[in-house]
Amino acid sequence: MTATIPATALHSPVIAWFEAHARDLPWRRPEAGPWGVMVSEFMLQQTPVNRVLPVYEQWLARWPRPADLAADAPGEAVRAWGRLGYPRRALRLHGAATAITERHGGDVPREHAQLLALPGIGEYTAAAVASFAYGQRHAVLDTNVRRVFARTATGVEYPPNATTAAERRLARALLPEDEDTAARWAAASMELGALVCTAKSPDCGSCPVAGLCAWRLAGKPAHEGPPRRGQTYAGTDRQVRGRLLAVLREAVGAVPQSVLDTVWEEPVQRARALDGLVSDGLVEPLPGLMYRLPAGPAKTEPDAASAPSPDAP
Repeated sequence: MTATIPATALHSPVIAWFEAHARDLPWRRPEAGPWGVMVSEFMLQQTPVNRVLPVYEQWLARWPRPADLAADAPGEAVRAWGRLGYPRRALRLHGAATAITERHGGDVPREHAQLLALPGIGEYTAAAVASFAYGQRHAVLDTNVRRVFARTATGVEYPPNATTAAERRLARALLPEDEDTAARWAAASMELGALVCTAKSPDCGSCPVAGLCAWRLAGKPAHEGPPRRGQTYAGTDRQVRGRLLAVLREAVGAVPQSVLDTVWEEPVQRARALDGLVSDGLVEPLPGLMYRLPAGPAKTEPDAASAPSPDAP
């Protein structure tokens, strides 16, 4: 931490700003409960709020509790995920719901360690659910928060591409001691990054801590670190995978490979994409060159510690 800003000087103005300007999002309402918070956290990673909202509402209407999702096939989770992107998140969420049902009686656990032990749950998601659902004191570091801290406290335009130990130490140093205040701080700093301290067009005139921001006070020096990673889609294996999954989501039963072969002209890339979907557990191969969404147990893996969530709560 290169700046000497007292952490307490940031808490009150940021939280007050949040109280006045926070978006009314369904996962922030009391009726959402811990399960609604968890679903939102999975969906918001790498996906903006406006795309998540309709899918979130449909998901909770269909599966209002973890046990409801666990009772369904993992392929149904992939189908309901629609075009949110990164559909392995659907399998991870299904795996977490199954574990919650089997280990915790269908209730999302309160303890950070229990959350972290769920399949498909990493450090970020465990901290976010413990904080946002249960009001606990945890450093919740998503891309938005990391950017706010980088600018306000360390005086640089962008954080590193991957979360560092120094960022974690800074986040803990800035965390309020009181649990309730810490939980509000986590949500408020995230919202500030999503709405004001944005990546491309920060609105410093609306920032409640602009007068304390080390980056602004230094004259907003340009980013000097590694180039910011951009995401491409057109022509990539991700696009091919998306097209293959779109066919399988629309199908009532299994789909012959001859139908899947029509979605992408280049055969080597198409085969590679299909093999990748099978390897990831998103597609299940059947005898006779037939394919369907998975009916068996979901394959899961932890979330990335620095997975970007552009509009997380």
